[in-house]
Amino acid sequence: MRDFYPEDTASLNAVFNAWHSSARRFGFAEYSSCVVESLDLLKRKAGEDIVDQLYCFVDKSGRELALRPEMTPSLARMVAARQKSLMLPVKWYTIAQCFRYERMTRGRKREHYQWNLDVIGEESVLAEIEVIGAAVDALAGLGLDERHYMVRYSSRALLAAALERLGIAEEHHAATFLALDKCGKRTEDETRDALAEAGMDRVDQVFKLLDVSGLEEAVDAAGKECHAAAQISLFAELAEAAGLGDVLCFDISVVRGLAYYTGIVFEAFDTGEGLRAIFGGGRYDNLLSDVGGKPMTGVGLGFGDVVLSEILKTTLPVKERAPDLAVSYMEDGQRALAMSLAAAMRRQGKDVDLALRCERAKSFFARASKCGFGEAVYIGPDDAAAGTVRIKDLATRSEREIALSEIIRRPVSSSED
Repeated sequence: MRDFYPEDTASLNAVFNAWHSSARRFGFAEYSSCVVESLDLLKRKAGEDIVDQLYCFVDKSGRELALRPEMTPSLARMVAARQKSLMLPVKWYTIAQCFRYERMTRGRKREHYQWNLDVIGEESVLAEIEVIGAAVDALAGLGLDERHYMVRYSSRALLAAALERLGIAEEHHAATFLALDKCGKRTEDETRDALAEAGMDRVDQVFKLLDVSGLEEAVDAAGKECHAAAQISLFAELAEAAGLGDVLCFDISVVRGLAYYTGIVFEAFDTGEGLRAIFGGGRYDNLLSDVGGKPMTGVGLGFGDVVLSEILKTTLPVKERAPDLAVSYMEDGQRALAMSLAAAMRRQGKDVDLALRCERAKSFFARASKCGFGEAVYIGPDDAAAGTVRIKDLATRSEREIALSEIIRRPVSSSED
């Protein structure tokens, strides 16, 4: 887990600002939830195996709880609780701190912040395009484009139709999805062994699907007449119209490991560092019913800060933003005047750093320059007596003189009682 020093927090806030701005730009409403969730809810969503990856505990009332590993179960619970009264489609987003006890690697921590976008109650593939579009917009806001990442997409429903045409029974589909999802992390022999252990007797046919090189070939493998083929073809067409064509590519091996995905799925990866996915998501149809609600389709996207921060370190490092103005004074006699000046400038919307004790002019200006302030004001006895201050632009070294009466509405004595 991480501590965030000011420079780290500046980078994190830049990411948060991009997320908030894009979510609002695409019409998503913000929600939030408690960081502690029912362990039973998490089990229902992900199965008993999830317990080993959680920070779980029993509280003083004997309830089994856990720090949330993700937001989707909480979202489903909240939507199910008000399902009858919500106006559909629901378009919600959140930025949540999540916790998962698992092996740490580059791009994965045991704590991370995650931006979640969800559209619930809309069957159109425009829902997928909107969540991907918002994520792409956020990346653009951080200065990233198709040179830095690519969004790979596929469809679990399309892959299921292709498996059926190959004569692979539905009971083996889940194991096949899981094996394909781990292809990049296993050798071919390990994947074959995993399929065999799951009872698969048509391993060669499964591997033939991995040779599919494009969307048209995948549609042919599944059968052009099937609903999944029509949906993903429409998705590709509308994504192009939305201006996403440069960052999207079809990849039949993208299936997403989580079992609740049922339709189009997608993952964004960097093009240079070989890191984990930047973001990922897809369509789910059964999640609400799994937590006690009525069946309702949904599309979700999860976007973590850890991988993105790694990319930004090498491409667009973010510097901590210093306040607009630094104010200091020579003697305690000018302290009240410096305080009034800082307060007045803050009321005008300026970010102001006020010295907490008197200091020499040379020390002040050296500190102000090093800290990256835009402007600086140093008040001495002569300034107080004249009723004027000089505002110094630290970038150009130019100065402008201004009357204190123009800044401070209420007269302030130049000396303290």
